Amino acid sequence: MTPAVPVIIEVAINGVTGPARNRHVPVTVEGIAADALDCLRAGAAIVHSHAPSGEFDLPAEEAAARYLASYRPVLAQRPDALLYPTIGGGATMHERLRHIEILAAAGAIRIGLLDPGCTLLGWAEADGSPSPHSFPYVNTVADMEAALEQGARLGLGLSIAIYEPGFLRNALTYWRLGRIPPGSMIKFYFGGEAGYFGGASGVSFGLPPTAKALDAYLEMMELAGCTLPWSVAVMGGDLFATPVARLALERGGHLHTGLEDHLGAGQPGNAELTRRAVALCRAVGRPVADPGATARILDLP
Repeated sequence: MTPAVPVIIEVAINGVTGPARNRHVPVTVEGIAADALDCLRAGAAIVHSHAPSGEFDLPAEEAAARYLASYRPVLAQRPDALLYPTIGGGATMHERLRHIEILAAAGAIRIGLLDPGCTLLGWAEADGSPSPHSFPYVNTVADMEAALEQGARLGLGLSIAIYEPGFLRNALTYWRLGRIPPGSMIKFYFGGEAGYFGGASGVSFGLPPTAKALDAYLEMMELAGCTLPWSVAVMGGDLFATPVARLALERGGHLHTGLEDHLGAGQPGNAELTRRAVALCRAVGRPVADPGATARILDLP
């Protein structure tokens, strides 16, 4: 009998979520560090974070300093921890990824970013209609090339965000061309009822978190012969209240949770969401990967 592949649990601990949405979200560099350590102790192998709220447009050097203020205390206790930031501000993709150069040079990260496509991240107005202020999230081919070049040059595995099927088609094109760096992972981001920004229900993005939607993505992977590891997330919903969490585990995938994504009943913290992921892994009969095992599964440089 073939041993079950250990599950990689990734926790996105803050993002656009603020205390008004969930009182447990970390909002300071110290809080981010403490929360990351709690999640690692609970069973997470990868922690994704944003800089503290309101600091998205900081210059790259300042943004990197803020990330390092969170990451260094984590790495002091857990040198094996796999941490990575979000995209930054700037007029070009090179500027938006500049903080990653600094974090990699400091030895703080082994994972970079690739968002291979465009989508509209919106929310509902009071009458339920899509807001005219919705955010068009645009990544051009030149942007994708910049992220791929950076990952290859710095020896970073890439977190490949899939918001829409078109994102996956682009990623699979680069896979066929041999352009995806070792250590990379596909992240299927399903659109929950409240969408990425977690407003009123009814306006979202991409595919819903259903069995057929997951099958569609996996068929695309199969047709391309793509063997990259993959995970599932529900943004603006509750991953564990949908069928895709268990189905992903049954089909060899991994789990992505955390307060950047989560919007469900109650006010769970990131460590609690991690424990829910661990419990589901146990129920399905798959072990949980620690950071060292995760690096081996991903073949991180």
